[in-house]
Amino acid sequence: MSTTESDADVESETDDAESTPLSELPPSSKLVYKVLEYEGSMTQEEIADESRLCARTVRYALGKLETAGLITSRVYLEDARQSKYRLVE
Repeated sequence: MSTTESDADVESETDDAESTPLSELPPSSKLVYKVLEYEGSMTQEEIADESRLCARTVRYALGKLETAGLITSRVYLEDARQSKYRLVE
């Protein structure tokens, strides 16, 4: 194995361990990310109202963002049926 091949293997392993960059996510996820960036932590319903996306699209985008490690969710204390989403710092 040459040095360049082993370097490429190390780089691909490192990329897998890191979170997915925002640029590789769907447009809805980028919009939801920007809404959270500008407005702070919000519930799914608040994000849908602010972004004008339907609830299903917001739910999909939040799932993608959470999987990528870009946002976190916590139980919304005022209504335990909901979650508050915020950007990872």
